[in-house]
Amino acid sequence: MEAIADFLDSLVGGVDLICYSLAIGSLFWGLFVLRPWYSHAGYTDALLEKTIALLYKGGFALALIQLFKIVLKIWLMAAILGRWPFPEFADTTQFTGGLIRMVLTLLVAGYAYLYLRKNPFSRQHWMTTGYIAVPMIISGAWLVHAAGRFDNQVPLMALTVAHQLGAAAWIGGIFQLVNIWLLRSNMRVPAELWPIMLKRFSLYGMASVAMILITGLPIALQYIDTWNGFIGTGYGNLLLVKIILLSLALGFAWLNRNAVQQFGASGDNYALNNRVPYYIEAETLVLVVLLFTAASLASQPPAIDIPNLTATWQEVLDTFAPRIPRTSSPSHEALLAGEAGRVAIVGQIPSEAATAWSDYNHNISGIFLTVMSFVAMLSYMKRLPSAFSMFDKYLPLAKYWPFGFVVLGVFLFFRSDAESWPLGPIGFWDSTFNNGEVLQHRIATLLVFVLGVMELRARMSHDPNSKLPFVFPMLAAFGGLMLLTHSHIGFQAKSAFLIQVGHTLMGVFSLVLACGRWLELKLDRPGKDIAGFVSVAALFQIGLILMFYREPLY
Repeated sequence: MEAIADFLDSLVGGVDLICYSLAIGSLFWGLFVLRPWYSHAGYTDALLEKTIALLYKGGFALALIQLFKIVLKIWLMAAILGRWPFPEFADTTQFTGGLIRMVLTLLVAGYAYLYLRKNPFSRQHWMTTGYIAVPMIISGAWLVHAAGRFDNQVPLMALTVAHQLGAAAWIGGIFQLVNIWLLRSNMRVPAELWPIMLKRFSLYGMASVAMILITGLPIALQYIDTWNGFIGTGYGNLLLVKIILLSLALGFAWLNRNAVQQFGASGDNYALNNRVPYYIEAETLVLVVLLFTAASLASQPPAIDIPNLTATWQEVLDTFAPRIPRTSSPSHEALLAGEAGRVAIVGQIPSEAATAWSDYNHNISGIFLTVMSFVAMLSYMKRLPSAFSMFDKYLPLAKYWPFGFVVLGVFLFFRSDAESWPLGPIGFWDSTFNNGEVLQHRIATLLVFVLGVMELRARMSHDPNSKLPFVFPMLAAFGGLMLLTHSHIGFQAKSAFLIQVGHTLMGVFSLVLACGRWLELKLDRPGKDIAGFVSVAALFQIGLILMFYREPLY
């Protein structure tokens, strides 16, 4: 069961940040955007009820997650040490700080539920909720990287808390915009409230992003002291991913702001009602994955602490260098023969067969995906160039390109983790629940297979109101999230990073694939066609990364 605890540990940090954003972001939304004590225009009971519900539900969930994190740490330590970790664990900052934060969070959520919920237009109750939240916000400083450092400890703790506040304000505000759009769609708030809230959020969002950037820069400079540290470590790589995802989210925010300005200048609300809601949905998807990336970043040692384990930028670029894909696999017997030396704690001996086996799996998967993306591109065409017009009759079949995911899932089921069932001697349940990496591979394999099956069903369905098409982008986004939190055992630190850097880039493209497909389903033309093309192009890029993959032999 150690594998389950290890896998959950890689995900629970992201859930923690989502709950924090819901609670604190909703509180800030009420205090600085809604301000219900000033004006009631358009503020229905449903609006205030849902706004405050997100606050206290996020708070209760955050307290529960904080307790779960402590239990998970106990579970992991007991599994690794082979004994009960108390009383030693009770003296750690993680234990005492986690319990204190849980209690303080319960106070915030409890007050919001018992008093603010019943007095939603009261300034006094909103301000009191804010005052109660201050100790809870500050308590988070003892649960971050900076708390364990000797240099600049207090400034870094303060900057990290402010950084988290800026993120919570922005992301919590996005959650609230989604809430308002759903209420408007169900006619539970006036239609006129939508552009008003978008305009208010525009300035509020810019202030939040400014706070993120102003606090994030000195933190980054403290933890990363060289360009190689930024390019060649897990910490720097995930920070780069955060910057990419932040830029992607800001791109959607820019589209939203343009629509708001267009409405203000001309009164044309077409984009405001028919595009902006879907941009916000895609932005939400990006920001949720960004939070999981931030949580994964918190588990990485800062680049400044591992100068001797840093890869050079040349080594990183070589990871993505084009090369001839491996299309022949070593025998299963050769693979198993080298496993004992490869995973040895003392006297580790690299296994050429294991490296070749992994290269073959990745390269063949890349060939699958590049061919699939090419067929997907054909599915957007009405007819082929005149020289290939004889094949026009087969074009309608191109829309079934997701069948490739089904075949790929079967391939990965047999080839991944060949030391385990069905090819290897280690049983299915034993390998799955006692090895975190194997568990993640099993989930990824199932994800690929299910993704193909569900998308095929969606394309064969004749129901125009079917929700099946939306399964694909959601599963693709979850796949991207798994790639960004994926870990490798049995490798030295630099090798693990050189493997990770390819997986994180694929995670980014998986998210682009998900957002593109989501917007293709939601938008009108020409945005629909552009989003569809971007989605397929992202799949093609994932295929290229896999096709040229080479695993380090150390």
